[in-house]
Amino acid sequence: MQCPECGHHHIRKNGHRRGKQNHICVNCGRQFIDHYSPRGYSDGTKRLCLRMYVNGLGFRGIERVMGVAHTTVIDWLAQVGECLPDAYDPEAIPQVGELDELETFVGRKRNKVWIWTVVDHFQPGILGWTVGDHSAETFRPLWQAIACWQCFFWVSDGNPVYPTFIPDGDQIVSKTYMTRVEGENTRLRHYLARLHRKTLCYSKSVDMLKHSMRLLIHYLKFGEVPIPA
Repeated sequence: MQCPECGHHHIRKNGHRRGKQNHICVNCGRQFIDHYSPRGYSDGTKRLCLRMYVNGLGFRGIERVMGVAHTTVIDWLAQVGECLPDAYDPEAIPQVGELDELETFVGRKRNKVWIWTVVDHFQPGILGWTVGDHSAETFRPLWQAIACWQCFFWVSDGNPVYPTFIPDGDQIVSKTYMTRVEGENTRLRHYLARLHRKTLCYSKSVDMLKHSMRLLIHYLKFGEVPIPA
């Protein structure tokens, strides 16, 4: 055995610390024990907490069930959310796209924001989204990302913003053909407590709303959540 401080081998026993044998280095006086228990939560606990989050439980609900402070779970969400992409490239270029907006709020109900989503009419999964107000400036970066698909048609609910971007004749305004995107938006409300229509959970910042979106889209696509460091 050698001292972790100076590397000297002249070590003596020096009582016990929390039930473990304590040692002291004769050379430098450093005290230490044989084995230190790892600090922090296990990867299994982190994974379970985040899985609970993307299955409809709020941060404080996770705290009540798991005994992990809600601020710790928030930190884990932020860590993984910063590393995940907003969305994943489609396996095939969509021929028909659907566009819609989901209304929510940040901080208080008067602070309304919209989650703009785009999906492939024939395939499940959200292929793109953005968060902001109900203006063209919010939709612009999303359109710049999806315009390269050159879909034959875009189906929407008639939001006046869309005609300023979608070429004439390429938009179909019909709720009848929007079942895919409305279904995906319903899944967002179902899986994230902060998006439930009647809930005590809500977003306190746009950044946390975006982290939540990234984690949920990853979970729905791959069936698992990343483990924070």
